[in-house]
Amino acid sequence: MEDDPGMASLLERALVKQGWSVVVARTGEDGLWHALEEAFDVVVLDVMVPAPDGYEVCRQMRAAGRWAPVLLLTARDAVDDRVTGLDAGADDYLTKPFALAELHARLRALVRRDPRERPVVLTVGDLTLDPVSREVRRGDVLVELSPKEHGLLEALMRRPGQVLTRTHLLEHVWDAAYEGDSNVVDVYVRYLRIKVDRPFGRETLQTVRGVGYRLVP
Repeated sequence: MEDDPGMASLLERALVKQGWSVVVARTGEDGLWHALEEAFDVVVLDVMVPAPDGYEVCRQMRAAGRWAPVLLLTARDAVDDRVTGLDAGADDYLTKPFALAELHARLRALVRRDPRERPVVLTVGDLTLDPVSREVRRGDVLVELSPKEHGLLEALMRRPGQVLTRTHLLEHVWDAAYEGDSNVVDVYVRYLRIKVDRPFGRETLQTVRGVGYRLVP
């Protein structure tokens, strides 16, 4: 799925020459239709494809249970853009301009992976987090979280009862290259407590003094 007709034609010819069977979509709407109606070994999405954009197409694919590997093409190399793509359910990304040889290599690597299954809904006590729909619930109550709050809660829920250091959380929720103050973790833990603990009379987000945080049932 590519918004530039010239680039789309170039990629189609290059991929067909390598033995791929290719379906080209010019808009996000057309691409999403193909992705939901047909089975593909791998999907290439341009982030800037006409609405819905590549991020949203990927989100809707995953929400509909389509788990073909997704490679995002983007002209932007900012950390937040890459995180947005990965959070949307993409498997890999490639920044423009790129070499066709690298595109071929990345597609081959994605196809070699084991078929993906829908991520399991995370559950700790009566707290649930769905990585696909990005819904968080305490019992039957929907809890609205920001992207960073969601990422922090997911990191803690993937290792319930285990103490995670601030460094670990910074590297997994923010970015390995993050150079800000580690106190940002403390700030976001407070935000989470306000949303997922206090309204329900819980104290599941615990501070381990001098080490980090853990989530307990």
